[in-house]
Amino acid sequence: MFEFVRNNTRMALGFVLLLIIPSFIFFGVDGYSRFTDGSNASVAKVDGVSITRGEWENAHQRVIDSARRQNPTQDVQSLDTPTARRDTLDRLVTDRVLLAAATRLHLAPTDERLRRLFATDPQYAALRNPDGSVNRELLAMQGMSSEGFAQQLRQELSVQQLLAGIGRTAFAPPSIAAAGLDPLLQRREVQIQRFDPAAFRARATPSEAEVEAFYKTQQTALRAPEQADVEYVLLDLAALAKGVALGDDELRKFYADNAARYSTPEERRASHVLVKVDKNMPAAAKEQAKLRAEELLVQARKNPAAFAELARNNSQDPGSAAQGGDLDFFGRGAMVKPFETAAFSLKPGEVSEVFETDFGYHFLTVTGMRGGDKKPFEAVRAEIDKELRNAKAKAEWPKMAEQFTNTVYEQSDSLQPVVDKLKLGKKTATVQRTPAPGASGPWASTKLLDAVFGNEAVANKRNTDAVEVAPNQLVSARVVKHTPSRTLEFAEVKDTVRERLIVQQASALARKEGEARVAALKQTPAEALPLTLVVSRAQSQGAPRAVIDAVMRADASKLPAIVGVDLQGQGYLVLRITQVLPREAAAGSEAQLQGQFAQAWAAAEAEAYIASLKKRVKADVKGGASMAADAASAPLR
Repeated sequence: MFEFVRNNTRMALGFVLLLIIPSFIFFGVDGYSRFTDGSNASVAKVDGVSITRGEWENAHQRVIDSARRQNPTQDVQSLDTPTARRDTLDRLVTDRVLLAAATRLHLAPTDERLRRLFATDPQYAALRNPDGSVNRELLAMQGMSSEGFAQQLRQELSVQQLLAGIGRTAFAPPSIAAAGLDPLLQRREVQIQRFDPAAFRARATPSEAEVEAFYKTQQTALRAPEQADVEYVLLDLAALAKGVALGDDELRKFYADNAARYSTPEERRASHVLVKVDKNMPAAAKEQAKLRAEELLVQARKNPAAFAELARNNSQDPGSAAQGGDLDFFGRGAMVKPFETAAFSLKPGEVSEVFETDFGYHFLTVTGMRGGDKKPFEAVRAEIDKELRNAKAKAEWPKMAEQFTNTVYEQSDSLQPVVDKLKLGKKTATVQRTPAPGASGPWASTKLLDAVFGNEAVANKRNTDAVEVAPNQLVSARVVKHTPSRTLEFAEVKDTVRERLIVQQASALARKEGEARVAALKQTPAEALPLTLVVSRAQSQGAPRAVIDAVMRADASKLPAIVGVDLQGQGYLVLRITQVLPREAAAGSEAQLQGQFAQAWAAAEAEAYIASLKKRVKADVKGGASMAADAASAPLR
């Protein structure tokens, strides 16, 4: 039960975070100052400052780009809808409102606080140079200057401070929390009797006249959908890669140039003896340490088999002495340079000369070696071939995409010119205005389907424009045959209509029997029903939502309570609520639940506060939802 609560309160917690940390990740600082691309029509106004159509378009493009980075296979057209665009505009307006309110209240942090935050907050560690300064190169890779980053950080802190009083101080007294949680967690025992339409099918015997009359009432639903037989051409990276010509010499050169990629890194296992030297020791003491190391080296070479015992008794390396000086396997770059040079210059069993590092004087013996094997060319040939083909295809993509786009547009009376020019295959399909359930590939794209059923393609028989249906995938289609939507004739759907009418009549009979059972049970409420369940809104036990709603909304002041639920074609249920049970016991969770309720309460208060701020700073969205719908007609590229 409490897993349900946790799952649902995560949504509330997420909403709080969205409120407290504005969506600068989508819009950035520049989004509030120069997102104009010549489209200066105002779509909204906040505190007397307009949000232009260009700002909105660019902000929404950033949302789409972010979605592409997170999920390259997602159909981005699902994000380019009127609803999605309106959501982007709402976020843009909300961010402007919060900034305006924070500015009015003079909540901007000082330069000193910004510097302190940047220097100490772990989330900015990746942007700090070793000396604590801003890594300008990393910022530039994100399209931001250090000044822009500082301004963005200042704005985020201002808004966080504005909302902190709401989001961090919410308090819900136990009595209020209980009143809010009871509808979710209260349990009720209910007895159930089901009247299944299947049991009444034999009594549903519609006449021919009834079937025909029912057909006349169902003609809107009994329509053959509009569809089109199309031929289409797909240009994608995979197709380009297949057409790339590669010679054997080119493959072998890549293999030789990248030999390290096809080799197992060489590793050595070594044991060593260390005579420690502190950098502040006088020269005479250092010389004595070196002499001691050389004495130990002589002993090691006299009896190499006793190297481990020698290291255990004499090495001053606390990390390896107890293991006989053993350092296990290591690769290049793992040790300081003198140590690495010595280890990788010896064969197993050989003992090095004495050498110096920052830790002191060492000598070592190699006890094992592994790796360094190189995969033969033939074993990696296919991998290299694929990599080079993809790389060349990516380099060619912009030019090929431009040729594809221009050709299908300029020679719009046929797809053959683009097929011949780019050596592509032509395919066929039969499609409807909306993607088929479970559709994948090009015909899952609503943007492509909109183009196919547009006036230019249907009435004027022209190629569609090149439509991006996925990253690095362009499609142009041509309608071969268009079939408008039509009402199906009675003879075509007679059996379907009869079956629908039988189902409807059987459901009506089930409902009638169920309602009669409810009336009878109210006269004899002590009579039990076949099935007993204990349910709550958190634990439905598989019962439909309508049943849970009916059980929990029933008046429990006088039990048993009798109610009926029509499942709309799935049957009729008679419910007998027999008792109200306390919440399911869960040790130590009550305080947690109250805390989660307080967070949800905080989310509601924050939402209300933002709504009040919108009124104070006079936030106005022009044109309402129609503006968003209009924007959808100008596809982003």
